[in-house]
Formats: sequence, structure tokens, C-alpha cells
Amino acid sequence: MANILIVDDSEMFREIMRDILEKSGQTVVGAATNGAEGVRMFLELRPDIVTMDITMPEMSGIEALGKIIEADPYAKVIMVSSAGQESVVNEAMIIGACAFLQKPYELEQVLEVVMDVLRDLG
Repeated sequence: MANILIVDDSEMFREIMRDILEKSGQTVVGAATNGAEGVRMFLELRPDIVTMDITMPEMSGIEALGKIIEADPYAKVIMVSSAGQESVVNEAMIIGACAFLQKPYELEQVLEVVMDVLRDLG
């Protein structure tokens, strides 16, 4: 099981993600409301996995991803985006994101992606 940090400016999506992860036995160690807070919490908590929304105020998910990868090149960050953001998703993968989830997501999709990332962690 993994320690996971959720970063999303939508309270509804943070709660949905927390519910899915906790029901599957994962531990949610924190939930940030923007990219800047997400970076601070990552550095403090050092979670196994981060779920990172792309579009957020104060600091975008792409900027936050860059700062997290700069601090820890092995960080596992799953980018979460709405439809129509394919170019941004490609940019995120180049920066170092390990996976991608599209909103609105289903329980099975989230668990499949998290389990894939956990397998990579070994």
C-alpha cells in the first residue's frame, strides 16, 4: 500500500479521489488545494505517489510537477486533467509524470493507474 498526496483545487474531486484511494487500502497523507501547496506538502510528507490536477490557481500542476521532479527525480506523479488537454499531458509526461488520469474518472481507472505505479515502485 502507498502513501498518497492529492493535489486538486476542486474540493469535490479531492474528496472523490480520497474516497477511492482509502477504500482500496491506500493512505492519503495530505490534500493540497493548489500547485504551490502541493509542492510544499510533497517536500514535507514525501509521499509514494502524488495525484496532480493540471489546471489550478497560484501554481499550475505542470509547474508543480517540474518543481517536484527537480527536488526528487524519482517522484511518482499521476497527472489528472479534463478532456481536451492532450498537449499539456504530453508536456507533463516529458517533464516526468509517470501516468495520466482523465476527469471525470471512474474508481476502476484510478485503481488501475495507482496499481501500475505501485508495481513500478517495486
